[in-house]
Amino acid sequence: MSVNEASKAPPLQGIRVLELGSSVAGPAAGRLLADLGADVYKVEPPEGDQLRTWGELAPDGTSWWFKSHNRNKNLISFDLRKDEDVALVRKIALACDVVIENFRPGWLEAKGLGPDSLRAEKPELVYVSISGYGQDGPYAQRPGYGNIAESMGGVRYLTGDPDGPPVRVGISLGDELAALYSVVGALAGLIARKRDGSGDAVDVSLVESCFSLLEGTLPEYANAGKVAKRMGNRYVRAAPSGVYPTRDNEWLAVGGNSQPIFRRLTAAMGRPEMADDAKFSTNQARMTNVVELDAAIETWTRSLDIKDALHVLAEAHVPAGPVMSIEDIVADPQFLARGAVATVPDDDGTAVGTYGPVPRFAVHPTSLRRAAGRIDRDRERILQELGLTQGATA
Repeated sequence: MSVNEASKAPPLQGIRVLELGSSVAGPAAGRLLADLGADVYKVEPPEGDQLRTWGELAPDGTSWWFKSHNRNKNLISFDLRKDEDVALVRKIALACDVVIENFRPGWLEAKGLGPDSLRAEKPELVYVSISGYGQDGPYAQRPGYGNIAESMGGVRYLTGDPDGPPVRVGISLGDELAALYSVVGALAGLIARKRDGSGDAVDVSLVESCFSLLEGTLPEYANAGKVAKRMGNRYVRAAPSGVYPTRDNEWLAVGGNSQPIFRRLTAAMGRPEMADDAKFSTNQARMTNVVELDAAIETWTRSLDIKDALHVLAEAHVPAGPVMSIEDIVADPQFLARGAVATVPDDDGTAVGTYGPVPRFAVHPTSLRRAAGRIDRDRERILQELGLTQGATA
């Protein structure tokens, strides 16, 4: 990579995005596009996005999560119950390349801010809608949150111990996943527009985003009648792939489910004969005898502290890693070396801890420019940049 290459602009510089989103999914999509260099205009109601009050609060009363979740964005406030504010938001939308929204289907359409209305005036606009169930179908008008999507999309049915209740993942998985699909849709729409001049209306469902994660669950049911069940820490299609306790009461994740890796794992455990045992010599055999297999691995991991077990497995080229808390992660040399643990300046210049941008680019670098600050922070500058008049107040 040359010096000139390294100084090129970020990938989406020059792309304008209007974010009519709140809480998690829509703003997460906006954040990803902002990290890639797009100018993202985040519209909040006068009282602010409700995420400003979720979780631990900063001294200024805004949640740390909000400051990180909405970094790199331009903040502007409008009351979409007022006609004059709707009119100005419409002008901003028509000055943008992409609109992202996560209102209930039909709400923005009634305001003249839906995809049909905006694309009738600007056909090249890429309009991304995120909702619980999608823009049509019998459930379209139902409110949908990530936890509902994870439940109805099949994720929670498969999460937890076999004899226990369905368990939630400790994050807003459905929302974050829908955000990723939204960004994929937005970028695909921009590429298609460059080819044929037409934008698009992109429809992302939280439930379908979760459903798409189920790997072999659907084809196994559709083609073999098998209903997948909760299996705890065991992976249902390959073994070994689990989490095992160590002598010092830590937890170690081990993946040894390919034939070469399994042979290296058993050798590292001092049990090389297991690789040729008929009970463990193929993946299907290991799945059939997974209880005995996991017991053997656990016996070995319990004989070592986690540091020593990791060393042995690294030397054997067996995939393994500790189950890490956030305290562990922020001190880990791999995360630190790659800038995965980062800070971004707040309005007053103080550093706000946040995640490094993903993915990384060699030629078109991304950056962390500023945290999400006060409501309506960037109104005057945004309206000036877009050549719009100050037609509404927050």
